Amino acid sequence: MENSLPIHLQEVVFGSSDPVLSKKISNLEKEGKLKKIAPRLYTGNLEDSPEEIVKRNIYTILGRLFPGAVLSHRSALEFQPTSTNQLFLTHSYTKKTKLPGLTIRFLEGHGAIEGDNILSGKIYASQQARAFLENLQISRKTGSDSKTLSSSEIEERLEQIVRINGEEALNVLRDKARSISEKLDMEKEFLKLDIIISALLSTHVSKVLTSPIAAARAFGVPYDPNRNQLFEKLFRVLKQLEFKFYEEKNRESRAFKNFAFYEGYFSNYIEGTVFEVAEAKKIIETQIPIPTRNQDSHDILGTYKIVSNRKEMSTTPKSAEELISILQYRHKILLSSREDKNPGKFKDKNNFAGQTSFVDMNLVLGTLIKGYEFYAALDRPFTKAAFIMFMISEVHPFLDGNGRIARVMMNAELTSANQAKIIIPNVFRDDYMLTLRRLTRQGDAEPYIRMLSKAHKFSATIFGDNMEEVHAKLEHSNAFLLPEEGQLKIIL
Repeated sequence: MENSLPIHLQEVVFGSSDPVLSKKISNLEKEGKLKKIAPRLYTGNLEDSPEEIVKRNIYTILGRLFPGAVLSHRSALEFQPTSTNQLFLTHSYTKKTKLPGLTIRFLEGHGAIEGDNILSGKIYASQQARAFLENLQISRKTGSDSKTLSSSEIEERLEQIVRINGEEALNVLRDKARSISEKLDMEKEFLKLDIIISALLSTHVSKVLTSPIAAARAFGVPYDPNRNQLFEKLFRVLKQLEFKFYEEKNRESRAFKNFAFYEGYFSNYIEGTVFEVAEAKKIIETQIPIPTRNQDSHDILGTYKIVSNRKEMSTTPKSAEELISILQYRHKILLSSREDKNPGKFKDKNNFAGQTSFVDMNLVLGTLIKGYEFYAALDRPFTKAAFIMFMISEVHPFLDGNGRIARVMMNAELTSANQAKIIIPNVFRDDYMLTLRRLTRQGDAEPYIRMLSKAHKFSATIFGDNMEEVHAKLEHSNAFLLPEEGQLKIIL
């Protein structure tokens, strides 16, 4: 035995043609120290199920029982059994073999070639280019019983290659597949692959594509499918819930501007543009930046210019094109003094926040357009506000100012429906950031929605045309405290 452990302590034990070893295995089985789980296959693990044992050791088992076989077709791309527990291997014959929890389907075909990957030293896995050719063979079965992935799945995997590694990577794959197809007599399959790749690279008619993701790239607006799935999760939860209508009480011009001041103040504070309230008031009142903090002062001015304009804050997108136009216009105003941040233009390099990478710069436009479809299907102001704020924050379409623009877009939805706008005060910053992060990383939308609902309830209590009274209400609510200094209080 290759394993140095005593036979009865090994999780996988293979039958042997050696009579001495075969007798030893037989005796251990009779003594209850080994258990037979399949022909020529035993285990010393008497606790776990045979299915679990086989799953953990599948490549070792296949390599020992079927040396020289090639993990192929869809299994070479998925590296896991189908939902009907099937694995596909190319070998010297065609047949089915049963193992606990698995059906191994052998397909007669060419053995391993140069470039195929060795698994467990005994069997191989088709290299990527070969696997794509295999998946373009005709299959009599469909779904999880098919040896091949669907056309859409193949297209999406190819689109992922170009999205992550660029057009050159897809061309290298095509060249490799062309060479391999001659060795494997798969020229017909290569022609299919060549047509799909040409369509993805917009050098061939895109009508051949069936996947929406692949078609979007062919038409010049590729999008981030993972973000799109995340947007769909949020959309579904928002559709199922009811939300309280908080009527706008800051209807008079002075009251609206009072709220707008603190809306902009806190929005900038979240992003690290920290001023004393008195300093920020002076900047707004005089329209003169603090000399030593010229750009930060302009950030305060730019934000206030947008959120204090009721007409601007009543404007919401009626099409994907309007969404893009509104975003870029507002961003140009917000960051007018920061020329290095390309105000009004989408990012030209990728941005990150810690370990989180935002949408690739080449996918911003397409991801916003796809996200708009969910936004447009929402029919209540709060749901639209919650969705668009997360969407803009998640895409991060600009080099800077993304959080502020996201909150502006959120509050525009509420203003247009005569609802109270939302403030995220200093003390509530961690609740805001952590629930956003949880939705991004775990797809859990409910904490985010609860957070925003609480912020809305709180914000509806902040109203009045007397600035001192508004400030006092915010102080009593702990709004100016840092998260570690207290908790947000809602004073009705």
